[in-house]
Amino acid sequence: MDLNYLLSLSSGFLITVLLLKFLQPVAHNIGLVDIPGDRKTHKGEVPLTGGLAMFLGLGFALLTLDLPLSQLRAFIGGAMILVTVGVLDDLHELSPTVRFTAQIIAAALMATWGGVILNDFGMLVLDSFMVKLGWLALPITIFSSVGVINALNMVDGVNGLAGSVSLVSVVGMIIIAISTNDTLAIHWLGIVAVVLFAFLLFNWRFGEHQAQAFMGDSGSMLIGFVLAWSFIDLSQGDNRSMAPVTALWLFAVPLIDTLTMMVRRVRKRQSPFAADCEHFHHLLQCAGFSNFQTTLVITAMAMVSAAFGLYGHFIGIPEHVMFYLFLSLFFVHLFIIMRAWKTMRFLKRHIAPTQETSN
Repeated sequence: MDLNYLLSLSSGFLITVLLLKFLQPVAHNIGLVDIPGDRKTHKGEVPLTGGLAMFLGLGFALLTLDLPLSQLRAFIGGAMILVTVGVLDDLHELSPTVRFTAQIIAAALMATWGGVILNDFGMLVLDSFMVKLGWLALPITIFSSVGVINALNMVDGVNGLAGSVSLVSVVGMIIIAISTNDTLAIHWLGIVAVVLFAFLLFNWRFGEHQAQAFMGDSGSMLIGFVLAWSFIDLSQGDNRSMAPVTALWLFAVPLIDTLTMMVRRVRKRQSPFAADCEHFHHLLQCAGFSNFQTTLVITAMAMVSAAFGLYGHFIGIPEHVMFYLFLSLFFVHLFIIMRAWKTMRFLKRHIAPTQETSN
């Protein structure tokens, strides 16, 4: 590791930490805080400064790297739109239309200006058949990116959960980038990892300690955009580092949980984007797991799925086999969630630890 890159990592970490610390009083003064109530069970007003701090820390560190400026401009432009809209949403609760519009614009910038676009799905169906997208490449890129952003937003319901599962995905991609000697990806993803870790130091909750910051919509949209960009960038082109199906396994937990919730809501004739309390993390909490235990369990599941994705990648399991296994996992999860109350009772009787006095 050269000195310049070490300085980039250090600057990204330190700027994120300092901003998370010094933005706390500012957040309280302007009302950029998350207030408990309804589906929110935390104690006290928690600053929603994670997204802004991570964006500034990440942006500064990236500018110290020797990256192509055209791609860097596209990323910073898209991320700036998302963080700005996210902060406004955290302050004033914007309409879903405004949020989706911002996400579509950011994804379009990524594809058209940054050149990060889904041209194919790899050998997703048969071992000898490349699923190419042709003229559908741009709309599917936008749709997929918006899907990743919202999947991460939907899983952001417990302290440390969204950041932890994102860090698992990022570390998985770093391992793949190291194996292919993709220096650019290693440097980029390394900075993302240290910025996420800096945020998690303020977001993880141990025992009675209250979280000092939440990422908010600005943070979940920013990190979702980072993941979408990285998944596509590493899985496309003649010299791709990984197959597109590997990205599914690296992001399996948020993706499967979100798809399951959307199917369940549609079956109940509800909006697939409606908020509720029936995500998998809610199920674990109802079964008696504390917030911290819930985060540990789901993060462990994310690590297992990512590890299996890496295993399939490195030993060369055919892409279509990995895809069908992913579909099988999705249907198992759907079966469990559709029988949520039976699952909850089973967990409560046989698996769940004793509920802590404070969550």
